[in-house]
Amino acid sequence: MAAQARSALIQVKLDEDIKTKADALFAELGLDTPTAIRIFLNQAISREGLPFEVAKPQYNAETLATLLEEQEIRPKRYNNFDEILAEVRAEIEAEESDEIQD
Repeated sequence: MAAQARSALIQVKLDEDIKTKADALFAELGLDTPTAIRIFLNQAISREGLPFEVAKPQYNAETLATLLEEQEIRPKRYNNFDEILAEVRAEIEAEESDEIQD
């Protein structure tokens, strides 16, 4: 009679939406989530590393240009209301000064 392997429990907290999507995906593949996790762990052990590449994203020129453009049009952030008010007052004073000079 073969000896049974001892079981260990792993608990992971994650976003409920991620769990729901993962459960649905694995169900479409004919698996449940615990089985998919066991497959992942066995593959990591077999490969002595993650069973997929982990790297920083490499963007093509078009995507990189879009990301940089997005950074440029990002709204300005303020630490408090007084900073906003000071900027608005300065803009009003600049406009009034321009009107007087015209």
